[in-house]
Amino acid sequence: MDDFWRSSGFHLLERDGDGNMAVTDGFLRAYLRRPEMEPVAESCEAEIALHKDLLANPRLAVEAGRIGALADADARENYEVVLAFRDLLLEAGTVEGCYLNLFRKGRVTVPPLFIQQMTRVILRNILEGCSDPIRLRAAELFFRGQMVGLHEGAIMLADEETVEMANVTGGFGNLGRLLADAQIPTQSVELDVLNEDNGALYWQRDEDHDTVLDFSFGRAGQDRLCRVLEAWVDHFTGAGVEIEPVEEINDERWTWHVGLDAEATAILNDLYEGKELTDERRRQLITLFRLEFKDSALVRPDLAGKPVYLGLAMDGDNLLRLKPQNLLVNLPLADSA
Repeated sequence: MDDFWRSSGFHLLERDGDGNMAVTDGFLRAYLRRPEMEPVAESCEAEIALHKDLLANPRLAVEAGRIGALADADARENYEVVLAFRDLLLEAGTVEGCYLNLFRKGRVTVPPLFIQQMTRVILRNILEGCSDPIRLRAAELFFRGQMVGLHEGAIMLADEETVEMANVTGGFGNLGRLLADAQIPTQSVELDVLNEDNGALYWQRDEDHDTVLDFSFGRAGQDRLCRVLEAWVDHFTGAGVEIEPVEEINDERWTWHVGLDAEATAILNDLYEGKELTDERRRQLITLFRLEFKDSALVRPDLAGKPVYLGLAMDGDNLLRLKPQNLLVNLPLADSA
């Protein structure tokens, strides 16, 4: 079985009895070895000593006065941010627990980068043993923004950072035309569209984020994202769900929906209230899904047997930023009523 996402930190963690990722000293040390944290030639003695002590014991309690003694203001800020995140991880005990605590408390103070990293390593845990490269590529939507290209009815997703880099560096060479209608201001980007025939290339380029996902209705991209969403819900809640793409919501039983991003949330709210959408807002709605619980006893009694509709949308700049936490905190589970 091919390994993937080795830089996620998965190999530094250990599964606990519930299958969650228990925080280890090795995982904490990885944050201390980030470039922002490593001492440089200009670092003061206090900073060098603090870094050395934390490497020896990454769970070391550090008083505010010790951070305040650092000569460099940037170093002080970096230590405050990293140690605050470390304390949240230690308090929760697992990466999954830390992730849930952040969003259930309603006030997220952790930098977006750290949230993306947690999401990635949690997915790496969930997808352990996965041999389907298209499913892995679909999972990247959880932690990396996507540029949406609309062309002759097709929906193509390319990594946002990769597209931006291509604009600066002049593209990737002769790898195949892609995102012809993505409204990129300079030259068009050329990338490989991942499919069943060429999927093996993902194993050599899983960290490069340079493949494109065909996300058109009825294609593999949407189907594989459904499977990842199902696994995500099951891992965190234990609730078995079935999710499938739908072209429209025409359901008199429509009583609950979850937007998988900010744009989709607003659009679904308006549709539910019967408001008319402009052509531009309709264009932004990339896809709809229907979620059904396998066990209605897990759902709020007033919603048992009724589907939950999900939406995914791009913003006005053709960017798609999925927020997987929405699916965890907004599902109508009985124990969250």
